[in-house]
Amino acid sequence: MATEIRVPTLGESVTEATVGKWFKKVGDAIAVDEPLVELETDKVTVEVPAAAAGTLGEIAVKEGETVGVGALLGSISAGGAAGPATKPQAVSQASSPDAAHTTKQAAAETAKIAGDAGAVEPRSMPPAPAAAKLIAENNLSVDQLSGSGKRGQVLKGDVLDAISKGAPSQPAETPKAAPAPAAPIAVRAPSSGDDASREERVRMTKLRQTIARRLKEAQSTAAMLTTFNEVDMSAVMALRSKYKDVFEKKHGVKLGFMGFFTKAVTHALKEIPSVNAEIDGTDIIFKNYAHIGVAVGTEKGLVVPVVRDADQMSIAEIEKDIGRLGIAARDGKLSVADMQGGTFTISNGGVYGSLMSTPILNAPQSGILGMHKIQDRPVVVGGQIVIRPMMYLALSYDHRIVDGKEAVTFLVRVKESLEDPERLVLDL
Repeated sequence: MATEIRVPTLGESVTEATVGKWFKKVGDAIAVDEPLVELETDKVTVEVPAAAAGTLGEIAVKEGETVGVGALLGSISAGGAAGPATKPQAVSQASSPDAAHTTKQAAAETAKIAGDAGAVEPRSMPPAPAAAKLIAENNLSVDQLSGSGKRGQVLKGDVLDAISKGAPSQPAETPKAAPAPAAPIAVRAPSSGDDASREERVRMTKLRQTIARRLKEAQSTAAMLTTFNEVDMSAVMALRSKYKDVFEKKHGVKLGFMGFFTKAVTHALKEIPSVNAEIDGTDIIFKNYAHIGVAVGTEKGLVVPVVRDADQMSIAEIEKDIGRLGIAARDGKLSVADMQGGTFTISNGGVYGSLMSTPILNAPQSGILGMHKIQDRPVVVGGQIVIRPMMYLALSYDHRIVDGKEAVTFLVRVKESLEDPERLVLDL
C-alpha cells in the first residue's frame, strides 16, 4: 500500500508554499522520518519527513510549483521496490504534454456526446492563489493562459509571462468607459548578446520574495525616520570580560552583547510605550509586553525570530533563547511560531562590519534599533581627549505614531543603560 506525502499545516495565516527541493528521486529508498522535500513559505522553510519506510513511488509536484496546505506532493511505496509505483493508465498518459492533450480532448468529446459539454472545463485545477490574484488585478481571462503546473494549473509565473508578452485583457461588460488598466509589471530590458551569455537567472525563493515585498510595503506605508546616537561600550565590555567565564559555566551559554541590548531596549520601551505600539486603522494598539525580534542573516535571506516576553527575562535567559533561535535559523529549523508576534526589532549590522545604517521597519512594528561596529575613537571625557570603544546606534521609527521627542528619549535611555549597566540590574 502506498503512503501519501501531503503538505503539512504550515502555521497561522500560511496557506501555500513553493516546492523548493526534492531530496530523493523516484525509486530511492526512504527511512522513517527522513526528510523528503523542502517547502518554502512566506516566512520559513519547512522539511517534510517520511511517515513510513519504503521507496519514493511518485513525485506529484515538481520543484518551483506552488501548493496549498494538504495538497498531494507524492507517495511512498511499501517494501523495497526500486521502481515507481504503478499509476492508473489515464495518469500515466498525462505524464507527457501530447498525452495530456489527448486525454483532455477525449474527456471533452465524451462530455459533448453526453449533452453536457458546457460543464466540462479544459483544465482540471483552478489557478494557484497567487496566479488568481494577478489574473484579477490585470483583468485577464484564465482561458487565455497556458498553465505549466500539474494538470495544467496556471501558476504565478505563467501569468507574469503572459503579461510581459502583452496578453490582452478581457473586454468591458458594458459600453461604458473601461477602467484604467493596471500598472504594467516592470520587465527587464534584454541584455546584449555578449552580456547575456555571462549572466545567470535564478528564481527568487518564496522567503526572498516576501522580504522584498514587506520591506517595500514598510517604506510605502510608514512615515519612516531615523535618529542616531552613540554609546561608549567600555562599561559593558568590562563587565562582560570580568564575568564571561563564570557566566558561561553557570548558565551554559556565552555572554554576548545582545543580552545587554535586549534588556536595555525592554527598559526603554516601558518608558516610551509608543515605540512598542502599532497602528490599526484609526486606532493605536499599545503592547503591555515586549516580544523582541532579533534579525538574523541566513544563506536564504534575513529572518527575524522573536524572543517572547523578553521584558520578563534575565540576561541569561535572553542569551539562551537567542542562542536557540540562532541555531534554528542557521539550520533552517525555525517554525512559524518562532517568527510571529514581534513588537520591536533589533538588527546587529556590526557583526558584518557596518559602521552606520538606517534600518527599515519590520511592519507593523513602529521601531527598530540598529547596532553597529564597535570602534575605538577619540572622545572628550571630563575635558580630556581619550580613546574609547564607541558604537553608533540608529533608531528607525514610524513618525505617524512616535514623536521625535519620544524617539530621541528612547535612544538616550538605551544609551544610558549600556553606559551604566548597573541600571539594568537595579531597573532604573
